[in-house]
Amino acid sequence: MTGRGPPSHALGSDDYPRLLPLGDAALSVEFGDAIDPAINARVTALDLVLAASELPGIVETVPSYRSLLVCYDPERIGWGALVAALRDLLRQAVGAPAERGRLWTVPVRYGPPYGEDLQDVAARCGMRPDEVIAAHSGVEFRVYLVGFAPGVPVLGTLPSELRVPRRSSPRPRVAAGSVVIAGAQASMLSTDMPSGWHVLGRTALRAYRPHQDNPFLFRPGDRVRFRPIGAETSDTDALARPEVVA
Repeated sequence: MTGRGPPSHALGSDDYPRLLPLGDAALSVEFGDAIDPAINARVTALDLVLAASELPGIVETVPSYRSLLVCYDPERIGWGALVAALRDLLRQAVGAPAERGRLWTVPVRYGPPYGEDLQDVAARCGMRPDEVIAAHSGVEFRVYLVGFAPGVPVLGTLPSELRVPRRSSPRPRVAAGSVVIAGAQASMLSTDMPSGWHVLGRTALRAYRPHQDNPFLFRPGDRVRFRPIGAETSDTDALARPEVVA
C-alpha cells in the first residue's frame, strides 16, 4: 500500500470544495449543494485538469451536478498523496479558461404520437401546446451530467413556466429518443426504458451509440437547443442538421 486511509483532518469542512471519502478506493470533491451552472462549471474544470495531469492511480472520474467522483487504486496512490494532488489541481482549475462546450441543435417532433404528454403539460401550465413548444425550444440547456442510463444527458435549466412534477404513475416503457421534462430538468432518453418524466416529443438523434468508439454523444458542459420539426420530415432529413458548434 502507498498510503493509509483518510485522517480525520482531511475530510473537508463546512466550506467548499470538500474532499470526502467514499469507501477505500474513491472520494468525492463537492463544490456546492445546488443545481447551478457556476458550480457545475467548477466540476467540469477539475475533471479536465485532472485528466490532463495523467495522475497515476486514477481509475475513473464521474462528474455530477455539484461534485466530481474520483475512483482510484489505493495500491498506486494513497489518500494523502491524492488529496494533496487534488488540492493543487483545484488551484489550477480556478485559473483555467472556461470550457464552453459544444452547442448541439437537436431536431424534435413535438406532440402526439411522439409526445403524448404535450397536451397535459400545456393544461397544467395554463399554456397552449404551441407555447410549450416555443418555451422548451427557446432555451439553451446545459448538459450538467451524463448518466443514470447509458449516454442520457441531464439538462438544465427548464423555464419556470414549464416546471411540473413527475407523473404520478411512471410508464413501464418510454421509447428511445423521447424528449422529456420533470421539475427543473430536461433530458432525452438513450434507450427504451421506464420513466415518470413527461414526454413532449421525440428525436431520431441517439445519445447512446454502443457500436462506435465513443458511444456517448454528449459530454458534461455541452449545450443543447431543441429545434421543432414537422411529422412529415424524414429521419434522414432530421439527422442531416443536428448542428454542432465547438
